[in-house]
Amino acid sequence: MSKLVCYCFGYSEADIEQDVQSHNGHSSILERIKASKQAGQCRCPETNPLGK
Repeated sequence: MSKLVCYCFGYSEADIEQDVQSHNGHSSILERIKASKQAGQCRCPETNPLGK
């Protein structure tokens, strides 16, 4: 199993690697995470075991 990278949205290392390969070196996942954080939808303190 691939390491979980984003606890808020459930993205793993494998998800991001596949996304980058599918989008010619660009991560649409990263863009979604950034947009969600800007919209105040980040729940890292609640979902990440390290609280980050």
